[in-house]
Amino acid sequence: MRVVEEEPRVVVMEGSWSAERVIRDIVEDGVQEDPFYVMDLGEVVARYRHWKELMPRVEPFYAVKCNDDKLLVSTLAALGAGFDCASKAEIQLVTGLGVRPDRIIFANPAKPASHIRYASAAGVITMTFDSETELLKTKQYMPHAQLVIRIRCDATSAQCPLGIKFGCDPVAEAPRLLKLAAVMGLNVVGVSFHVGSGAQETGVYARAIQFARALFEAGDAAGHTMYLLDVGGGFPGNSGTCIREVSQVINSALELHFPSRSVRVIAEPGRYFAAAAYTLAAMVHATRKLPAKEGESEEEAHTMYFINDGVYGSFNCVLYDHQQVHAVPLEQSSERAQQCSVWGPSCDGLDCVLPAYALPPQRTGSWLVFRDMGAYTLPVASPFNGFPTPKVRAVVDKHLWSMLKELWPLTEANFVFGRVTSPQTPPPSPLDSDPPSPASPPSPPPLTPPAHHAVFVECALK
Repeated sequence: MRVVEEEPRVVVMEGSWSAERVIRDIVEDGVQEDPFYVMDLGEVVARYRHWKELMPRVEPFYAVKCNDDKLLVSTLAALGAGFDCASKAEIQLVTGLGVRPDRIIFANPAKPASHIRYASAAGVITMTFDSETELLKTKQYMPHAQLVIRIRCDATSAQCPLGIKFGCDPVAEAPRLLKLAAVMGLNVVGVSFHVGSGAQETGVYARAIQFARALFEAGDAAGHTMYLLDVGGGFPGNSGTCIREVSQVINSALELHFPSRSVRVIAEPGRYFAAAAYTLAAMVHATRKLPAKEGESEEEAHTMYFINDGVYGSFNCVLYDHQQVHAVPLEQSSERAQQCSVWGPSCDGLDCVLPAYALPPQRTGSWLVFRDMGAYTLPVASPFNGFPTPKVRAVVDKHLWSMLKELWPLTEANFVFGRVTSPQTPPPSPLDSDPPSPASPPSPPPLTPPAHHAVFVECALK
């Protein structure tokens, strides 16, 4: 039986604070035992502002698959972002928050027929394709679609390569597909690409945009009206990273190949908005000290720390997203760091978070903090072996709250001022019910970015 507690979801903070300080407030009374996240909404807003400053021509369409936390999605919707949805469920989530369908791109090149039918019924008509099969499905289930051809152009190094699965060859395949779409009476309106999630190369965007320019010309020659360029994702999101270099590459390539503002440019950032906004706290619930090997001193002995979150929960990102996670003790220690490993709570030997690490000695009941944990963690987590997935404790600065409160689908009752408490049973999300629809920004015209975005950023985000 689920115990329902009357607690607002968002804590409004005053004065100086940090995620670590919030975590201390939550765990200091010793009641909290389950892992949890602290989500800093200010980080999301700051990144949106930074994006608009560096790439004013490129509209961010947040990749929902990265983190589908409703509060994150609704915050980005309030700021004016569009959304990259890959399934029926993601379209339901976004439209359920009051987002207009013309602010969504159905960016999955291989879609189940039922999802295409649902998108059509919901009014989402812009979607990607990269094969003849997808054109045939589109002809049958959504002949009025505005299609975007997805091409392959891979970064030399990426955290998660995507070209092995999606994207047609821009030279050998794409021109033929453009002609075939025209023969079938389908409307192709643009070109998209994805250089790979967590791309380590910036020059790849220039190469891809050059390919797109050639395909715009091929599309026009085939009878299509091409006006949309989607530069995909791949943008960094961890603390300390910056999109300045990649923005300069993209801006220069756009000016060279797409100088006309009649071409609308969008992107699909995911981890850029999500990663740094979430800090995970996990408790050490057991320790095991292995005997020193022959020839080693006692100080060289290895200690195993067992925490209450693992690779079946938040740390699935270690297996699936190739993330390098870092554990930081919540409480500082003057003791020397020692060799150790960090393990998840399940009974599976695969459940190892950090096989070789160094930490000051930790006791049972100590807490470890993991920063930059908002990308590709929550959506994939499972309660395997009966261990709960972490809940999100959202915090926002009071000044920022005063600017955003009217745009969220939340009421005054959903906010609390001051100290964060530590219930074990998660509070019900106010977004799980049927909230009043937020004031959705007006529908953007087909070829130009919506003017209200610039006004909001200028007035509310200074």
